[in-house]
Formats: sequence, C-alpha cells, structure tokens
Amino acid sequence: MNNPPLENSSQSPSCASRLLGWVDSYAASQHFHDDDQRLDWLRNLPFVVLHIACLAAWWTGVSPVALVVMALLFVVRMFAITAVYHRLLAHRAYQAPRWLTFFGSLVANSSGQRGPLWWASHHRLHHRDSDEAADIHSPVVHSFIHAHMLWFMTSGAFRTRLEMIPDFAQRVELRLLDRFDWLSPLLLAVACFALGAWLNVVAPGLGTNGWQMLVWGFVVSTVVLAHATFTVNSLCHTWGGRAYATPDQSRNNWLIALITLGEGWHNNHHRYPLTARQGFRWWQYDPTWWTLCGMQVMGLIQGLKPVPQRVVDEGYPARRESGIITP
Repeated sequence: MNNPPLENSSQSPSCASRLLGWVDSYAASQHFHDDDQRLDWLRNLPFVVLHIACLAAWWTGVSPVALVVMALLFVVRMFAITAVYHRLLAHRAYQAPRWLTFFGSLVANSSGQRGPLWWASHHRLHHRDSDEAADIHSPVVHSFIHAHMLWFMTSGAFRTRLEMIPDFAQRVELRLLDRFDWLSPLLLAVACFALGAWLNVVAPGLGTNGWQMLVWGFVVSTVVLAHATFTVNSLCHTWGGRAYATPDQSRNNWLIALITLGEGWHNNHHRYPLTARQGFRWWQYDPTWWTLCGMQVMGLIQGLKPVPQRVVDEGYPARRESGIITP
C-alpha cells in the first residue's frame, strides 16, 4: 500500500522525477524522502504560475457574472474541503455513501490542494504531532510562512502517507483521484473557459468571455481559496482565543471561521476532533455543520457526531471564546 521513499535523504529527486510528480504522484513518490525539507520550486511551478496568472485579470477585465461564478466556486469548493476532505476523510466525523464521498472528493480536488488521501493523511499527522517537532506545518516550530504554504512545497511533504489513512486508502476511486490529482482542476479550468465562451455567444450583454471566466472563475477563485484554507494552519495557531487548554497552540478565530465556513474554531477542534461540529457554542458560525445537519435530515449522510455537553462545559467563558481575546 505504501509508496517507498528514497533510502538516502541526502539525494535530491531528479528533474525528471519532479516533473513526473506533476502527472503521476504515486509513480514519482518513490523518489521523494519524507525527511527532506528542501523546497522544490520546480515541482511547485504550477502553483507559482497560478499566482502569476491572477495578474491577467487586468487584461480580461471583470463582469458581475464572472464575480458570481468566482464566489460560487469558492464557497462550493470550500465546503467540499471542510466537509469531505477534513471532517469526513481525516476525522470520520460522519458516514456518507461511497458515491457521495467520491463526488465530494472530486469537487474538493478541483481546488488544487492535492488529492483526498494526501490531504487527509497529512492532516492526521498534524493532529498526531500538533505543534511538536514532527509537525511540518506548525508556526510554533517553523516560521509563519512555512506553516502557511512552504511546508507542502518541500520534497518531504510530497508523498501521500497511505499508512496514515488505511480506512479510505482501500477505495480505488479515491486512490485514482489522489494519484492523478491534476485532472480535476484542469477539467474545472476548461469548464470555466467554455462557460465564458458560451455566455459570450448567447448572452453578450453579460460582458464576459472565455478568458475572463477562466481567470476569475478558476484562477483567482482557486488562489483565494488556497490561502483561505492555509490560514487554518498558520493564523489559527498564532492569533485568536483559547477556550481549551490543549497541549498545542491552536486558537479560535471568528474571522477565519467566517471565510472557511466554520474551520476557524480551531481550538475547539483540537480539543475534540471527533465531532463534525467545530462551532461548539450556538453563536459560533459553522455553516459546514449546519449544512451537514440538513444533509442528514435529507438522508444523504448519517451518523453525524456531535460535541458532548461535558466538553462544551469545559470551555472558558464566552468572552474568552470570542476568537479575539487570548487568555
């Protein structure tokens, strides 16, 4: 099941191996060592180019319909990341049918944040080693920018830790999605371009076209989505309130919760990661939990794990759970 890393961590993956990582992450993984913390700019070139491509917005211009598509793709993909990648695959906080798990993973994968097994396995490692030396995206151990984004640009973070997620690694559809994690983002990019081109023909009054929709609907939306997700690793371990005295430095941050559909109640989450709910108090904004509750009522999912009242009662008074006041 596990893809073997290099035996000698002093070896650097060859140029061919790093390029192979663009198209087949499992075939390339044998050339990457888990302990190699060197940045790999060649392998991450698509990520860099995506940021540069945002500048094309000055050339394409913008339209209301492009902004609507950008916002919709941000929200839908953020929900897929929080509900499926995080709360389902990483924590098994509820049960979902196999087809829905795959569909949700497909949508989350279109965000360009690697495959479902890679994402969930690395998150399980984070909870196992949170803010300790082995936590590769801890701002306490490393720098803020390393925790925010540089960690996944290292060679050591490339391999999917299949040994950390044996429960879902047996599913062939998730392994294929994980192995060829570039396909879903590419299909979404093509779909955005096609949508803009079609609207330019059938509804020219909307003022959009293929290139504009590609830039705003896919490129800008994907970059904003990426950095919004990354804030949970960086800001939610450095800025905010602590309702629970967890061994790590996790924080509750209402602003991050706002932009990540509830993921900002990170100190709550580290206190009791088994629950599908992260906003433990009624006033803690957690639309991912609310949506999952609705899906359970509709019969789409089942077994939503709530937070025990005894855990809620352990928290500090509400004024210190605000996500701003740090005890």
